[in-house]
Amino acid sequence: MTQSASSEKCHRCGKGIMLTDNESGEMFCSKCGFVASERSEQEGPEWRSFSKDDGGDRARAGTPTSLAMHDMGLATVINPINKDASGKPLTASMKSTIERLRTWDSRSQVHEPVDRNFRQAFSELDRLKDKLALSDAVIEKTAYIYRKALDKGLVRGRSIPGLVAASLYAACRNTETPRTLSDVANGINIKRKDVARCYRLLLRELDLKMPVVDPIKGVSRIASIADLNEKTKRKALEFLKEATRIEVSAGKDPMGLAAAALYLACVMMGENKTQKDIAQAAGVTEVTIRNRYKGLKEALKL
Repeated sequence: MTQSASSEKCHRCGKGIMLTDNESGEMFCSKCGFVASERSEQEGPEWRSFSKDDGGDRARAGTPTSLAMHDMGLATVINPINKDASGKPLTASMKSTIERLRTWDSRSQVHEPVDRNFRQAFSELDRLKDKLALSDAVIEKTAYIYRKALDKGLVRGRSIPGLVAASLYAACRNTETPRTLSDVANGINIKRKDVARCYRLLLRELDLKMPVVDPIKGVSRIASIADLNEKTKRKALEFLKEATRIEVSAGKDPMGLAAAALYLACVMMGENKTQKDIAQAAGVTEVTIRNRYKGLKEALKL
């Protein structure tokens, strides 16, 4: 039993101080035992612990709902603390009954093929999130696209990792997150051709509308991997903005164009970086950089 003391004196004996029992809510005198009130307002915080052991993180509510969980985070869990509503420990017979109910509750949560599919798919997605350093918004969008694909029956006859990778790439394109098809395929360890096939299927069957990828989004990433300085990066952004204005960038690979703009900026600013260095950072070939470099130089009249 936990108690909290107040500076208020007892109204009956005038000697003892008033104590409050935090579990029952009774306020009583420490000297004569006079009970002033049976239920008092709880003035403490309203949080509680939602972890298995009571010493975990305290929160005001449970975990937030998420599309990236197989049950969207709405499943109920029988509390492992073996106490009743008033805080008293359960009897031995009731404890065994609750333990049996807890076991069957956990077993019955994933009992349909759809739930098993979601659990496998979202475990892959959770692994990809850390591997590709993706935001929560991209993961939620991926889960939304995957759920739509499962509703239309597109998963039947296809691999779950392939469709998860395709959904992730579609979410990256939709949110303008600079991740290439090769990045996603390497992250999930399947062939790029298989991911591309599933991606085309999603575009066709779900009627997804993808925005045109802006090459400016990939500049920061390539510059960071290739260890380029800030002046070179800003110069490359100027080149790309001018190329977009005169419509030279239409129909070109965004990562290739961003890499060529960075190489052109390196040449202009005198930074010692080879085409091979930037090509490896961007995930494109040196031939692509040379071709885009020539086209940018002619278009911008440098």
